[in-house]
Amino acid sequence: MKKSGIKVLCLMIGMSLSGLPLLTQAAAKAESTVTTLKPASSEQKVDNATLPDGDEDEVSINTASANELANVMNGVGLKKAEAIVNYREQNGPFTQLDQLIEVPGIGAALVERNLSRLKL
Repeated sequence: MKKSGIKVLCLMIGMSLSGLPLLTQAAAKAESTVTTLKPASSEQKVDNATLPDGDEDEVSINTASANELANVMNGVGLKKAEAIVNYREQNGPFTQLDQLIEVPGIGAALVERNLSRLKL
């Protein structure tokens, strides 16, 4: 009776300790997830702080700087705005607003959302 009780006790301790590494891994993953989420929300706050108070009338996709494009266009940050400027510098001025779809990272929905803010 004593031997089986000791075996059960050892088995229970072993089982409870075997789950400990899994718990520490889960906690580490949770911390890294929280850490990666915090910068995203702080970037969002920075982006909102740099937005103009009211919608500017229009911005020219052929003459605007990357900062101007990022501030005026909805859903376009500095990286996408820089991609627009780089595309313009390599391929010449845009002849149609729909040509923005050819820029890597810019889709049709993004162009449609910003048509009222853009001009040639």
